Amino acid sequence: MHIAIAGNIGSGKTTLTKLLAKHYGYRPLYESTDNNPYISSFYEDMRRWAFNLQIYFLHTRFKQLVDIRKQSANVIQDRTLYEDAYIFAPNLHAMGLLNTRDLENYNQMFELLASFIQPPDLLIYLKGDVPDLIRQIQKRGREYENAIRLDYLTSLNQRYENWIENYTQSKLLVIDINQVNFADNPEDLGLVINQIDAEFNSLFTNDDNIITH
Repeated sequence: MHIAIAGNIGSGKTTLTKLLAKHYGYRPLYESTDNNPYISSFYEDMRRWAFNLQIYFLHTRFKQLVDIRKQSANVIQDRTLYEDAYIFAPNLHAMGLLNTRDLENYNQMFELLASFIQPPDLLIYLKGDVPDLIRQIQKRGREYENAIRLDYLTSLNQRYENWIENYTQSKLLVIDINQVNFADNPEDLGLVINQIDAEFNSLFTNDDNIITH
């Protein structure tokens, strides 16, 4: 079983990955941020480091997916390969931070790598408003995130909404983080787990339908 958690910066992907991995006994696969050699530089100078950062994420997430296939393990993945290609890279291009030549080069590499992977069995999308995302970003206090631009975060959020609206690659569960505090409220976490269990059941009873909440 492969569960992937998608969502904007500050939506709680890593927290939910950790909680669900503990509950289900699955292997967690976290997004590499602390050891990322580009991310601090990127937030200081997005135009200079945008392409480098995107290639780094493309490589590390593809490697995660290759490892999943080799080990045949039950995993919960923090952020997906698709978000880089359908949200972050085109957003940087639209903001004038990634030139067309680099975007086309990136897209060609993504399409090649994507042809070797399968989508997750279940995608969980953490939906949140920008003010809530900003509060979460400030709460966790990562120094390099202090330089995140508001227009960058807002544009990402709109792209996430558009992507999820048209997502059909696998089962989809949408969690509204404005209404569900799974990080601090055990009852809310229980509600999330119940919804995931329902999706698990539907995977084995009706593979043709995409069910969202």
